[in-house]
Amino acid sequence: MSHEHQTLPGAAADAPPPAPLTELVEMLAGLLRLRPEQIDPGQTFRSLGVGSVLTVKFVSLVNARWGGEVKVTSLFEHPTPLALAGHVAQETETSPVPAPVAVSSPTPLEPAAQDVLDLLCEQLAGILHCAPEDIDSSAPFNLLGVDSIRGAQFVAAINLAHGMNERAVALYDHPNLAAMAVHIAHLTKTAAPPPVPAGTGGAIELEALLDAVQADRLSVEEALTRLPRRV
Repeated sequence: MSHEHQTLPGAAADAPPPAPLTELVEMLAGLLRLRPEQIDPGQTFRSLGVGSVLTVKFVSLVNARWGGEVKVTSLFEHPTPLALAGHVAQETETSPVPAPVAVSSPTPLEPAAQDVLDLLCEQLAGILHCAPEDIDSSAPFNLLGVDSIRGAQFVAAINLAHGMNERAVALYDHPNLAAMAVHIAHLTKTAAPPPVPAGTGGAIELEALLDAVQADRLSVEEALTRLPRRV
């Protein structure tokens, strides 16, 4: 059976919808880049196209709006917008909603780490088959849908791009993209550049220097200091 229109039985037709339903549908529509009227609140999140990445973003929006502690697993226990709205309504009735607090922006990364983060997002997006902008760099890898196989693929891509020899367990030591970017930037910054092979002629040395710059093993400034001098 196709999941495109999978709908679960909900409340009686004459029962009023839960209060948060309209806002939940609007939030979901924004994430899915749809109009709210295009979303059937009785359809399952899965059939609506809500994957692991969008699930994390959606739950974050819900908690930010109602100050609750809705977990990612709540979308499995309440698998439609209608069911989740009833859950949110019940939670907000039984527990007071805290006053909104200012959310501090994440600490900006250093330029080198930010460059690494941008590349990591592109690499992981290719593995997860989503757009880089859909990936939350602060979300744990397991919540992004990175299992053991995808994790191994991701670490292999990191090693290839940065000339490293990291193992898959590095994803546990640095459990999100931002942390991994800082780790990689630190390693590439502190690692001593490998010696440039010396040739018998200036052309060989120049070619080796160019290769080292293209592979990010040397900066342009360092390469200039090593250029063979003409007699």
